[in-house]
Amino acid sequence: MIVLFGALLMAAGAAIAILNPAMLVSPHDEINAAVHVYAGYLFSRNAALAILLVASMVCRSKGTLNTLILLTAFIQLLDAIVDCMEGRWAIVPGVVFFGLLFLWASARLSGHPFWRREAWSPAHSAL
Repeated sequence: MIVLFGALLMAAGAAIAILNPAMLVSPHDEINAAVHVYAGYLFSRNAALAILLVASMVCRSKGTLNTLILLTAFIQLLDAIVDCMEGRWAIVPGVVFFGLLFLWASARLSGHPFWRREAWSPAHSAL
Protein backbone atom coordinates (compact mmCIF):
# COMPACT_ATOMS: atom_id res chain seq x y z
CA MET A 1 0.00 0.00 0.00
CA ILE A 2 2.84 2.41 0.84
CA VAL A 3 4.52 1.79 -2.50
CA LEU A 4 1.27 2.37 -4.40
CA PHE A 5 0.55 5.50 -2.36
CA GLY A 6 4.07 6.77 -2.99
CA ALA A 7 3.90 5.97 -6.69
CA LEU A 8 0.58 7.80 -6.90
CA LEU A 9 2.06 10.87 -5.19
CA MET A 10 5.11 10.75 -7.47
CA ALA A 11 2.88 10.46 -10.54
CA ALA A 12 0.75 13.37 -9.30
CA GLY A 13 3.91 15.45 -8.82
CA ALA A 14 5.01 14.54 -12.34
CA ALA A 15 1.64 15.55 -13.76
CA ILE A 16 1.67 18.87 -11.91
CA ALA A 17 5.21 19.59 -13.09
CA ILE A 18 4.43 19.00 -16.74
CA LEU A 19 0.85 20.32 -16.90
CA ASN A 20 0.87 23.25 -14.47
CA PRO A 21 4.37 24.20 -13.28
CA ALA A 22 2.95 27.37 -11.70
CA MET A 23 1.77 25.14 -8.85
CA LEU A 24 5.41 24.41 -8.00
CA VAL A 25 6.23 28.00 -7.05
CA SER A 26 4.78 30.75 -4.91
CA PRO A 27 1.89 32.73 -6.44
CA HIS A 28 4.08 35.83 -6.82
CA ASP A 29 6.96 34.01 -8.57
CA GLU A 30 7.44 34.40 -12.31
CA ILE A 31 7.07 31.34 -14.53
CA ASN A 32 9.86 31.62 -17.07
CA ALA A 33 11.85 29.29 -19.32
CA ALA A 34 14.06 28.15 -16.43
CA VAL A 35 11.03 27.06 -14.41
CA HIS A 36 9.78 25.06 -17.38
CA VAL A 37 13.17 23.36 -17.79
CA TYR A 38 13.35 22.33 -14.15
CA ALA A 39 9.69 21.33 -14.13
CA GLY A 40 10.54 19.00 -17.02
CA TYR A 41 13.33 17.44 -14.97
CA LEU A 42 10.96 17.03 -12.02
CA PHE A 43 8.46 15.36 -14.34
CA SER A 44 11.12 12.92 -15.57
CA ARG A 45 12.35 12.11 -12.06
CA ASN A 46 8.93 11.59 -10.54
CA ALA A 47 7.45 9.72 -13.50
CA ALA A 48 10.43 7.35 -13.71
CA LEU A 49 10.25 6.59 -9.99
CA ALA A 50 6.48 6.06 -10.08
CA ILE A 51 6.68 3.72 -13.07
CA LEU A 52 9.61 1.70 -11.71
CA LEU A 53 8.12 1.43 -8.22
CA VAL A 54 4.93 -0.06 -9.62
CA ALA A 55 6.75 -2.24 -12.18
CA SER A 56 9.11 -3.71 -9.60
CA MET A 57 6.18 -4.37 -7.27
CA VAL A 58 4.16 -6.05 -10.04
CA CYS A 59 7.19 -8.14 -11.07
CA ARG A 60 7.80 -9.00 -7.40
CA SER A 61 11.41 -7.90 -7.71
CA LYS A 62 12.07 -7.48 -4.01
CA GLY A 63 15.68 -6.27 -4.30
CA THR A 64 14.90 -3.71 -6.99
CA LEU A 65 11.79 -2.56 -5.16
CA ASN A 66 13.73 -2.06 -1.94
CA THR A 67 16.42 -0.05 -3.72
CA LEU A 68 13.78 2.15 -5.36
CA ILE A 69 12.00 2.60 -2.04
CA LEU A 70 15.28 3.71 -0.44
CA LEU A 71 16.02 6.05 -3.35
CA THR A 72 12.56 7.59 -3.05
CA ALA A 73 12.98 8.00 0.71
CA PHE A 74 16.31 9.76 0.38
CA ILE A 75 15.04 12.02 -2.41
CA GLN A 76 12.14 13.06 -0.18
CA LEU A 77 14.42 13.74 2.78
CA LEU A 78 16.77 15.81 0.60
CA ASP A 79 13.73 17.64 -0.79
CA ALA A 80 12.73 18.42 2.81
CA ILE A 81 16.18 19.92 3.45
CA VAL A 82 15.81 22.09 0.34
CA ASP A 83 12.31 23.09 1.44
CA CYS A 84 13.75 24.19 4.81
CA MET A 85 16.52 26.17 3.12
CA GLU A 86 13.94 27.84 0.86
CA GLY A 87 11.53 28.54 3.72
CA ARG A 88 8.68 26.33 2.47
CA TRP A 89 7.78 25.34 6.03
CA ALA A 90 4.20 24.32 5.30
CA ILE A 91 5.22 21.31 3.19
CA VAL A 92 8.24 20.15 5.20
CA PRO A 93 6.29 17.88 7.61
CA GLY A 94 4.51 16.09 4.75
CA VAL A 95 7.72 15.56 2.79
CA VAL A 96 9.57 14.30 5.88
CA PHE A 97 6.66 11.99 6.74
CA PHE A 98 6.66 10.60 3.20
CA GLY A 99 10.42 9.99 3.38
CA LEU A 100 10.20 8.30 6.78
CA LEU A 101 7.25 6.20 5.63
CA PHE A 102 9.36 4.91 2.75
CA LEU A 103 12.29 4.16 5.09
CA TRP A 104 9.87 2.18 7.25
CA ALA A 105 8.56 0.33 4.18
CA SER A 106 12.12 -0.55 3.20
CA ALA A 107 12.85 -1.91 6.66
CA ARG A 108 9.66 -4.00 6.51
CA LEU A 109 10.49 -5.30 3.02
CA SER A 110 14.14 -6.12 3.65
CA GLY A 111 13.86 -6.95 7.34
CA HIS A 112 16.57 -4.42 8.19
CA PRO A 113 16.85 -0.64 8.62
CA PHE A 114 18.64 1.17 5.79
CA TRP A 115 21.87 1.63 7.73
CA ARG A 116 22.40 -2.14 7.88
CA ARG A 117 24.23 -3.73 4.98
CA GLU A 118 21.54 -6.41 4.67
CA ALA A 119 18.97 -3.76 3.67
CA TRP A 120 20.94 -3.10 0.49
CA SER A 121 21.64 -6.71 -0.41
CA PRO A 122 19.26 -8.54 -2.73
CA ALA A 123 17.44 -11.32 -0.88
CA HIS A 124 19.73 -10.93 2.14
CA SER A 125 22.67 -12.52 0.32
CA ALA A 126 26.12 -12.05 1.76
CA LEU A 127 28.55 -10.03 -0.32
